[in-house]
Amino acid sequence: MASPKLTPAQAQAHWRKTSGLMWTILFIWFLASFGVHFFAVQLNQIVIFGFPLGFYMAAQGSLIIFVILCTWSSSAQNKIDEEFGVAED
Repeated sequence: MASPKLTPAQAQAHWRKTSGLMWTILFIWFLASFGVHFFAVQLNQIVIFGFPLGFYMAAQGSLIIFVILCTWSSSAQNKIDEEFGVAED
């Protein structure tokens, strides 16, 4: 099957949405990777299930956020591709 041809305006709109999604995901990733750990000492004052929040976020929370981010990224990009008619089967 031949790939659909987008007009330059459609291609630019597709890239604008894809780029916006990318920057949003990158920002959330940065917060989960560095922001939470940067404030670990302050977060350790909050205790959840007997563990300081800073420890929990470093050990489990960031990993959970990354998995959710990957899943969300994939589904959001698929929706963008479907909108512009360039989705994979």
